[in-house]
Amino acid sequence: MCGIVGYAGPQHPEPTTRPLDVALQGLARLEYRGYDSAGVATLEGERVQVTKRAGKLQNLREVLGENPVTAGAVAIGHTRWATHGAPTDGNAHPHHGGYDGELALVHNGIIENFAALRAELERDGYTFTSDTDSEAAAHLVAREMQRTGDLTAAMRAATARLEGAFTLLAIHRDAPGTVVAARRNSPLVVGLGEGENFLGSDVAAFVDATQEALEIDQDQVVTVTADVVTVTDAEGQEITDPRRYAIDWDARAAQKGGYASFMAKEIHEQASAVADTLRGRIEGGTLQLDDMSVDESVLRSIDKIVVIACGTAAHAGSVAKYAIEHWCRIPTEVELAHEFRYRDPVVTEKTLVVAISQSGETMDTLMAVRHAREQGAKVVALCNTRGSSIPRESDAALYLHVGPEIAVASTKAYLGQIIASYLLGLYLAQVRGNLFADEIAALMEDLEQIPAQIQQVLDRADEVEQLARAMRDATSVLFLGRHVGYPTAMEGALKLKEIAYIHAEGFAAGELKHGPIALVEEGQPVFVIVPSPHGRESLHAKVVSTIQEVRARGAKTLVIAEEGDEDVVPYSDVVLRVPRTRTLFAPLLTVIPLQIFACELATVKGLDVDQPRNLAKSVTVE
Repeated sequence: MCGIVGYAGPQHPEPTTRPLDVALQGLARLEYRGYDSAGVATLEGERVQVTKRAGKLQNLREVLGENPVTAGAVAIGHTRWATHGAPTDGNAHPHHGGYDGELALVHNGIIENFAALRAELERDGYTFTSDTDSEAAAHLVAREMQRTGDLTAAMRAATARLEGAFTLLAIHRDAPGTVVAARRNSPLVVGLGEGENFLGSDVAAFVDATQEALEIDQDQVVTVTADVVTVTDAEGQEITDPRRYAIDWDARAAQKGGYASFMAKEIHEQASAVADTLRGRIEGGTLQLDDMSVDESVLRSIDKIVVIACGTAAHAGSVAKYAIEHWCRIPTEVELAHEFRYRDPVVTEKTLVVAISQSGETMDTLMAVRHAREQGAKVVALCNTRGSSIPRESDAALYLHVGPEIAVASTKAYLGQIIASYLLGLYLAQVRGNLFADEIAALMEDLEQIPAQIQQVLDRADEVEQLARAMRDATSVLFLGRHVGYPTAMEGALKLKEIAYIHAEGFAAGELKHGPIALVEEGQPVFVIVPSPHGRESLHAKVVSTIQEVRARGAKTLVIAEEGDEDVVPYSDVVLRVPRTRTLFAPLLTVIPLQIFACELATVKGLDVDQPRNLAKSVTVE
């Protein structure tokens, strides 16, 4: 949620549009995070100018076109996803702070003790003009600036009073050329340029200007000017060696590239994305991961694995359960991260927790990671975003390397998460001796065929798109699957709910007769993910029987089946084919038609595919 951008450049003798241009471009690249208002603040001379509007970024651009703004050297920008206060002009960020608006501040997160702080600040004579928790932080930093005369010290003192989660950026008329920021439980990265420096909630904010970034840790304050970036801890001690890293994608990856939507583009990038996740994993015949800093002796002692994730990532975790238990013979549980720490889970030093998050900032998952580590468990993060909180707070990390995912509804990151979980499972099997080297090599060889097979499915996208167009008036769709087809069914239903706003449910096909079959009536569309007849033959036969059951009750049967599987044909209204692969690898192929279907159905309904209502890409509140 909430996009944040900061810029500090050289002082110009005449006002310039560069700071504002950087802020607006950065906000445009952060639109994927989900928002309902946008604003910018600049400093020109002693004037702190704030411009903000409810609605999309275009509304802000229009008012800036009518009332142009220039700056001296700095700017901050924000896209807000409303928590405290409705999405109005007044509640949009940035917020002025101080008695006469001498400061501007943007905030991502939630300040839990804002009510007490607001009452205190109002007693001191500060006037509030919004319903937000964030304005309390603006006045608090302004008050500390009045006391200390130093914006960095003011930010440090103010954040010491705050409870909750936040990333804060502030500019002040008495600190020209400077942006000061702080973070706690909310994302913040620094972009290191030449003669200018950048801040953002994501590297996408500045990826067109620099490929070098700096990680900011918990409760650190960063002071940025055109030439200097200084990081200090909560006690004011300078961090002399903050972690730098290279951004491994460029600005072109955050453009649509001729596709109608980012989601469509990302669906069609999946063959190359999976290839990138697999690349470089075998060295000298041994499986290698990015940052497996957990000692092998610890991994050999693990007696239980718990996967923690939310939404689409949880479906990837459900696929992981089947693979890891099969290869490693370790009991594996899949937990929704937001439920995990509240049910008093049984976690010990022999538990391996696998945290899955595309952004690495999912607050529910981050809190679950912290709880697991407090209980003595080792944590491995499967993540797509370098420098994000979850891998930094885990014991080890495995990065997806699928490139930026802009659309809110996840597609290529989902496949990357499944591949990463396979790699982790095979790595554990290698370390623990569950599989022989030649068995792992054979599995990896088959995995390396997956990108080409994905491309075969994508090459048939027209068939699925035609089906979606024919079903544009559908009001309910059911999805059925067994074994690894069950999480695929749930993911297909989730995609349809997320972007097409229609009722969709994913069920385990065997559960149908225990209740959900009551939903089936004449004309009800039902997708059925059919397992390979070359895998567990009895399971295949049972799913074919399920197709017959729902069709007998009037359902429109939409079947995803392996090439050559003719058993499904007599009972199917539509058959969508995928290449033959191992049973455990099938979710990498069978989910793609469901992604395409949801994307096209939402498109023909005239909906915003990339930014569905009420949703945000990175959920940074618990």
